[in-house]
Amino acid sequence: MSTLALNADERVASVDFSDDFLVVGLMDGRRISVPLKWYPRLEGASSDELSNWEICGGGYGLHWPKLDEDLSTEGLLRGAPGPNKAMVSE
Repeated sequence: MSTLALNADERVASVDFSDDFLVVGLMDGRRISVPLKWYPRLEGASSDELSNWEICGGGYGLHWPKLDEDLSTEGLLRGAPGPNKAMVSE
């Protein structure tokens, strides 16, 4: 049995943004980097809106109250993009 699996902790430790990417740091030291274009609400948000996030779901989720956006570390690790822009605007 791998000790890595025993030490995995997928809870959110940090959130950072670059011009094109959302980067989520996990408690076990991993970093998930995903394109902002996968999440239209985040891609079109201001710096203030992006910085207003909170940890939810027992540490396994992120919520942006002003943007009505919720992401989970499970979805980020699976590489699950959000709905496309047409779906968001409906």
